Amino acid sequence: MDILRGVLGLLILVALCYVLSNNKKKINWNTVLVGVLMQIFLAFVFVKIDFARKILEVVVGFFSMMINSSQQSAQFLFGDLAKPGSAFGFAFLVLPTIIFFSALSSVLYYLGILQKIVSGFAWVMRKTLKLSGAESLSAAANVFIGQTEAPLVIKPYLEGMTRSEILCMMVGGMATIAGSVFGAYMAMLGGSDPQGQIYFGMHLLTASVISAPAAIICAKMLVPETQKFSEEFTIPKDQIGSSILDSLSRGTTDGLKLAVNVAAMLLAFMAFVYLFNIIFSSIGSVTGLNDWVNQWTGGVQKEFNLQFIMGILFAPLAWIIGINPVDIMRIGQLLGEKTILNEFVAYLSLSDMKNNNLLEPRSIIIATYALCGFSNFASIGIQIGGISTLCPGQRGTLTEFGVKALIGGTIACLMTACVAGML
Repeated sequence: MDILRGVLGLLILVALCYVLSNNKKKINWNTVLVGVLMQIFLAFVFVKIDFARKILEVVVGFFSMMINSSQQSAQFLFGDLAKPGSAFGFAFLVLPTIIFFSALSSVLYYLGILQKIVSGFAWVMRKTLKLSGAESLSAAANVFIGQTEAPLVIKPYLEGMTRSEILCMMVGGMATIAGSVFGAYMAMLGGSDPQGQIYFGMHLLTASVISAPAAIICAKMLVPETQKFSEEFTIPKDQIGSSILDSLSRGTTDGLKLAVNVAAMLLAFMAFVYLFNIIFSSIGSVTGLNDWVNQWTGGVQKEFNLQFIMGILFAPLAWIIGINPVDIMRIGQLLGEKTILNEFVAYLSLSDMKNNNLLEPRSIIIATYALCGFSNFASIGIQIGGISTLCPGQRGTLTEFGVKALIGGTIACLMTACVAGML
């Protein structure tokens, strides 16, 4: 039944891309079919094959060790404020993790390790999905680094890229997460337990990898390739910093900027959530909507608030990705929070629901996959502002494709969740 439900979800999402396509006759259905099969194959290997799982576990175990190292460093700096279980845990444990992972990514890039991984992954996608050199490199880079850092890998090619290639790059950025926040999500969902971190880390890494072909499917359906593209396939040899120490310091500085940005966004977004909830709850109290919502949802939602509204709007998407009816309101809420606010807010809510046993274990896993991407409205501005500085001549295309990239990235994450539900 889970397999049939997942297949149905994939068919619905592919059909949605077809409806929204700007040139239905030019869709390469071979690319779509190969992309879907690649998604399922990669997910099956990572989830079901013991040898692959052990390799993945070693990789994620390394990241878990890094998380614990950053937590010990945070405790050295902040003392009891950074102890696991502290009321101040997010600010003094999760945000330092972002800084540390940004520095780690910078060092790995300087040493050339990231380039080799990205190049190998890009080669596979270029051969199987018949992509151009630039878009295969950007799709691979998005799996490991952020949506504004990944275009640096293909900086020399940006100005000459076709419209379809530009959208493919943008959707790839929306559908995956950056290595700098990977550790933060592991810490949020896994808590202070190393085994819990490894468990969710394996799912997060799998989600980011199998979302790459999903992003390509969506982009190539929404805006099919109609122009001649270059097959040149070379990663620029630019280094971050002049030495390991210089690279480490630059990565740390970039991580600090990202951590402060995340903290500021959470402060603003959560404040607006609480404000709207006060307003909606007051309306619900006067009109009797609070009692009706509590009764209608069977206690899932206690009052008329923003979470209830998002749960209603996004519940159909929760059903499509295979969530059982008992949890579709809560998962709908998470999908809404991710799209309207950002995935950090959604993962915080998922962590709270998990800790309070409000979701079935299967729903928690599927939600972990569905939320694993940067597809939210704020990312439109981030992409336009960040990428256009690298290629001013493409700013018009970037602006035109902003909403389309958000739609493509969202559908790609939902496709990944469907595959996770099947397995």
